[in-house]
Amino acid sequence: MSEFSANHRLENKVAIVTGSTSGIGMGIARRLAAQGAHVVINGLGDAAIIEQERAAIAQEFSIRCLYSPANMLSGTEIAGMVQLAIDELGGCDILVNNAGIQHVAPIDEFPDEKWQAIIAINLTAAFHSIKAAIPSMKARGWGRIVNIASAHALVASPYKSAYVAAKHGIAGLTKTVALEVAAEAITVNAICPGYVWTPLVEKQIPDTMAARGLTKEQVIHDVLLEAQPTKQFVTVDQTAAFVAFLCSDEAASITGAIMPIDGGWTAH
Repeated sequence: MSEFSANHRLENKVAIVTGSTSGIGMGIARRLAAQGAHVVINGLGDAAIIEQERAAIAQEFSIRCLYSPANMLSGTEIAGMVQLAIDELGGCDILVNNAGIQHVAPIDEFPDEKWQAIIAINLTAAFHSIKAAIPSMKARGWGRIVNIASAHALVASPYKSAYVAAKHGIAGLTKTVALEVAAEAITVNAICPGYVWTPLVEKQIPDTMAARGLTKEQVIHDVLLEAQPTKQFVTVDQTAAFVAFLCSDEAASITGAIMPIDGGWTAH
């Protein structure tokens, strides 16, 4: 494969990446744009900074990049985000469900509203986006859905009941939809990162410190990286590259797979 074709293997495809104004999602959006895909980014943050990032992606990679402020708690707004891609960019070929939130607490102290929000954003939002995107993929005769799960889709950790339940749900949703669309040239997979150093991980450190009575350094080394035999955080770039591969034609026979990228965590 020539350098040009390798760098432009997704030319003129249209990708939606939820939760992509920072962290893993932004890395994925930039990687898909680098391969020629037009991209819809989505997420929270300062409007001026988001616009700066959106314009930078479009200019740097010579693609169209749109921003959708769709609230992942609203099925109607999620469907509107998919419709934006269809109306403005011609369709939806690639969907990456990355949006997520976290809360750490013992089950008997876990706030009901946190449970409901985590299930809604980490699991139900993926249902709504997949449901909205599948008709466009079927009409275009090609599609890639990548759900960003977690090592917690495969194993559990204490104090994360809602997150672990949602990510296990993502694994089941992935397998089910993969079977439904297998004959339509649409693949559906989930990747399961271990700990990636992102704002989401950084923000949960104080809660874990409180829940376990540990210092910040102890949380990082004895909790976060304790499970990863490599003793290294997974990087955003590694995660984005994995997603890009799953969106390629070379990955056409990979579907319904729940794949760890976790430094050996789930090999225990």
